[in-house]
Formats: sequence, structure tokens, C-alpha cells
Amino acid sequence: MVQEVPFPTAAESIRPPSDDAWRVYAVQYGFRTGKRGSHFYGYDDRGEEPHATAYYVWLAVTESRTVMIDAGISPHTASGIAGLQYFGSPVDLIGELGIAAEKIDAVVLTHLHYDHTGAVADIPNAEYVVQEQELRYWTGPWARRIVKEQWLNSEADVAHIRSSSRLRILDGDAELFPGLSVHLVGGHTAGTAVVRILTAQGFVVVASDASHFYENIETDSPFAILHDLPGMYGAFDRINELADGPHLVVPGHDPEVAVRHREVTGLPAAHAFFIA
Repeated sequence: MVQEVPFPTAAESIRPPSDDAWRVYAVQYGFRTGKRGSHFYGYDDRGEEPHATAYYVWLAVTESRTVMIDAGISPHTASGIAGLQYFGSPVDLIGELGIAAEKIDAVVLTHLHYDHTGAVADIPNAEYVVQEQELRYWTGPWARRIVKEQWLNSEADVAHIRSSSRLRILDGDAELFPGLSVHLVGGHTAGTAVVRILTAQGFVVVASDASHFYENIETDSPFAILHDLPGMYGAFDRINELADGPHLVVPGHDPEVAVRHREVTGLPAAHAFFIA
């Protein structure tokens, strides 16, 4: 269902008028068409069908607080990805919403794949929030031996995050600000997290890659790239427990977000969609 945007679309109105509830936006920075068989675990006869992938970061704001969820793909990396339509640096797109990089208070890194860490070094003041299990995996011995996962990680991004004086490491669930909490679910990676955000319409859960597409969680069909299959099923259950209804679950890569949620009009260069 497409939601009505309950506020003017001028940049100064992106924020709500208080800190009592958050507003959440999906900011799309890219698009690519792949094959369905690359996006769902297991084989079926639809594997060769074209299947689109959208690339997002997310923004959660109150009157005085700003949280970015994931950091997308850097322009340098994007230039080398065949078939990727790249709309611009996620930091620049958020800037189109009137949010300067230096005003971002925290960047929650739901996991440390290259398409979620790429612009992190361009955010100068924010606290970097990451799960201890995730950081330990990518800096430990197993990631170097599991070849199928190596291409998903940017060693430079992880080194920057790990060495930062602004790094906050979580061991499980934690509330970052009133109404915004991070929850460890695993499945897709060793320490995948989701973010629960209190809005005027209830609790939104930014699932990120714990559910790449609506179809994953709505039909109990895991994504093809995973660290732990039982963990991915458990992540689906946890997401549904945390969200105030399926319409407030936001998947990580589904173009359908643009159908189910209204684009922020008047700011077309932002490629942004209002979630709640």
C-alpha cells in the first residue's frame, strides 16, 4: 500500500517537529538487473528469469537526531560494477534531503559487506555502530578461508571502521537513542543486525539484508547468499516480532519499496522514499 506523506516535501520539513517519534526514509543509490536464481536459496525452474535489485541506505531522523543505516557503495567501487545504474554517493543523496554529512550522529552498519560500508569514510563525525560478532568474523581467520564470502568484503572499509576512535561495538541488542534500537539476528552474515525505529505509525524495522526482498520474509524463502541457513529463518521470525506489522518491514534490496512507499517529491535527486 502506498502511504500518504503527512508533511510538506520541502527539505526543511524532512524532520518531524519533536524527538518523540522518528521519520524513516529509504534512499536508493543504485539499481541492477540480475537473475532470480542468484537471489534465492535453492534451485527452481525460474532461476534464469530477470530479477531486479535496488540498492539503499536508510535515514532515521527526529527534530534533533540523525541516524544513517548502512553506507552503500563508494563511487570508485560502483564504477567497476557491470550493469549497475549508480545514482550517486549515498552521502550526497542524503545531502539532497538537507542532511549534511557532518550532522549525522551515528551510522549503524548492519553488516560489513562492501555495498553497506562504501561511503563510511565520508561521514566525519558519526559514531560507527557494528556488532562484535560481525567485526570479529571479518577480521578473524575464517573469513580469509571461506572463499565464497571474500568478494563481499572491503578490507579497506573494515580497516577504517576498526581503527576509528568513533567505533561503538555492540554485543547483541542495544538502544542507541530513545525509540531507536539495534538487534542482532545473524543469518545473512555472522553478525547481521536489524534496526527498530519508533515512528508515528508504529515500530518500523529496517531489515537490511536480513531480508533482501519482501518475498524472502513474506514467503519464508531465504536469500541465496547466507552465512547460516537456520539463522536466516530465525531472523525472519525476529523481524516480524519487532515490527508493528508487515507493512513496516523494510527489506534491503527490493525495488518494490518504491511501489509500497511514496517518493519524497520536490527533491528528485535524493531518490528517497518515505517509510513512516
